[in-house]
Amino acid sequence: MFYEFNHFGISEYFHKEYGENFSYPLHLHQSFEFITILSGTMEITVNNTAYTLKEGQSLLLFPNQLHSLSSEHSRHMLCIFSPELIKAYSSKIKDKLPESNLFQPDVYLINQLDNICDNASSIEKKGLLYSLCAEFDKNAIYTSNSYPDRDLLSKIFEFVEHSYNGDCSLFQLSEKMGYSYSYLSRYFKKIVGMSFNDYVNRYRISNACYMLSNTDITVIRCAMDNGFGTLRSFNRNFIRLVGVSPKEYRKSARNTLTKK
Repeated sequence: MFYEFNHFGISEYFHKEYGENFSYPLHLHQSFEFITILSGTMEITVNNTAYTLKEGQSLLLFPNQLHSLSSEHSRHMLCIFSPELIKAYSSKIKDKLPESNLFQPDVYLINQLDNICDNASSIEKKGLLYSLCAEFDKNAIYTSNSYPDRDLLSKIFEFVEHSYNGDCSLFQLSEKMGYSYSYLSRYFKKIVGMSFNDYVNRYRISNACYMLSNTDITVIRCAMDNGFGTLRSFNRNFIRLVGVSPKEYRKSARNTLTKK
């Protein structure tokens, strides 16, 4: 299960989904994202702040907040929605970020979200989302959003999403964006906290993990489809980031599925 980012920014966009043992690398988008843990625990990083969410706990992520998700044992419900659905609240928090994204909404609201359908009326969705945001706003403390040139960061993530399986180099990025190589390198490292090349490798390996767990693609095909020029390079990076070889990871993932 991987997010599709091309729909973000669509007026009154609303999507709800469920997942198990879900991980996704550092990214951002232009929508709000609400996530609640149904069982187990999930590690979520938001703008360099790490949260360990347990059953019953929730996060409300604001548009353009950097975040990543990681879990080996959890079930969650996630809702992504456009700022257009909650214009009054979106206007209130414009250019602001919460000091903490963590909150614990009333169980009634969680049940309402659980029961609502994607094709529910706009009024029904807005009413529920405003109620969730009102719960969050009760205890929220806001600070100024001081991240520079957020649009550039969003474009960099979009570039990686569309180029990770080919020439996804910082040189190609600088050519496409019209920024100098050295500026992009410093900018990305300062905001994201890792080098551009390290992020690309992590993105590729994350996608490879999904493919190894959910398809019958060969390991070498998986390496090629995720932008690695050689199987040796793929194995080296996979072991460095995951701790086991691709074959061992696939075997472990399938054993886990068999036990369910």
